[in-house]
Amino acid sequence: MGKDFFLYDHLTFRYEPFPIGIAKPLMDETVYRDLVESYPPREAFAYLPKVGHKYSLSEKYNGREYQDFIRSNPAWRDLHGWIKSDDFIIGVMNALKARYIDLGHDKPKSAAQRTFKLIKNIARGRLRPGSARLSTRFEFSMLPADGGHIVPHTDLPSKVVTLIVSMVADDEWDPSFGGGTDVNQPKDVRHSFNQLNRQAPFEDME
Repeated sequence: MGKDFFLYDHLTFRYEPFPIGIAKPLMDETVYRDLVESYPPREAFAYLPKVGHKYSLSEKYNGREYQDFIRSNPAWRDLHGWIKSDDFIIGVMNALKARYIDLGHDKPKSAAQRTFKLIKNIARGRLRPGSARLSTRFEFSMLPADGGHIVPHTDLPSKVVTLIVSMVADDEWDPSFGGGTDVNQPKDVRHSFNQLNRQAPFEDME
């Protein structure tokens, strides 16, 4: 795309119980304001009570509205195209690796390179496919001020990294609303190793 939207200079992490980081500022202020001001309208979103008090607009939820919005909005179209590129994946992996989080994913390989490696492995009697190629998924999300939340959950094993970009205009959020990100640990340690996308009630968490 020829342009990196995210700036990782200020990215810092805590590492327990798993790495979770924050980068502030994440992008150029002018670009950020353009994105905030052109955020999709509420009526375009689907309500998802099965995951909490949340609204979503994505390829999966209200997919036609999602595609129409991306195509018709230059600021979001450029960001979306970059996030779908190999350059974005490489940038994220490099930023993590520089901060002691090496997930074992090198530069994405082309289809021809993956095919050549598979043939070579077969010729050597090794049938394992090797590491899967990383791809990205992009979602617009809304959590209402009146108790918006996502219930505690594990992610799918195939999800390697999650990035959340907060979108809020100046003076739009009243501090009295509260809000924030909680890192949850199960009170029953036997539930710490679920490998599938499973949910748990808040009362079962610390």
